[in-house]
Amino acid sequence: MKVRLSPYNPEWVTAYQQECERLHQIFGDLIIDFEHFGSTSVVNMKAKPVIDMMVIVKNIEEVDTFNPYLKELDYDTAGEWGIKGRRLLRKGGENRTHHIHIYQEGNMEIDRHLIVRDYLRVHTEEAMKYSECKEQLAMKFQDTKEYSKAKRSYVSELEQRAMEWQKKENR
Repeated sequence: MKVRLSPYNPEWVTAYQQECERLHQIFGDLIIDFEHFGSTSVVNMKAKPVIDMMVIVKNIEEVDTFNPYLKELDYDTAGEWGIKGRRLLRKGGENRTHHIHIYQEGNMEIDRHLIVRDYLRVHTEEAMKYSECKEQLAMKFQDTKEYSKAKRSYVSELEQRAMEWQKKENR
């Protein structure tokens, strides 16, 4: 897929909320909580216009029983997609609109995603640096696979800074 990088759009919050309602209709009481994360959740940050959202559920295995129904509703069910204990849904095909990460409560990946989001929301200068990095990489790499691979080391370092910040905040 081609890299699409956009300025922050406040409509991303509405798109997230609408998808929460839709997913709640599908999964019902299996859901514990929803979280908007990733670049579209950080005000004034450039992002691929794909809403990253997290669904925290009571039982991850039960999610799999919905796969046939989800496919009928045009969600691409990608299984764990490289992260143990996650279920990834993608919506929108080539013009993707949502990445839906489903985790069972207690999964360690939940905190990692939310800590980075919260760090970027508090540290606007870090969010701007990350936006600039993404802009430079988007000019260099047209394909999302190459783009994602190229920003991996930057994201890893960003995650480290966010984790250190979180440790200091919890002292």
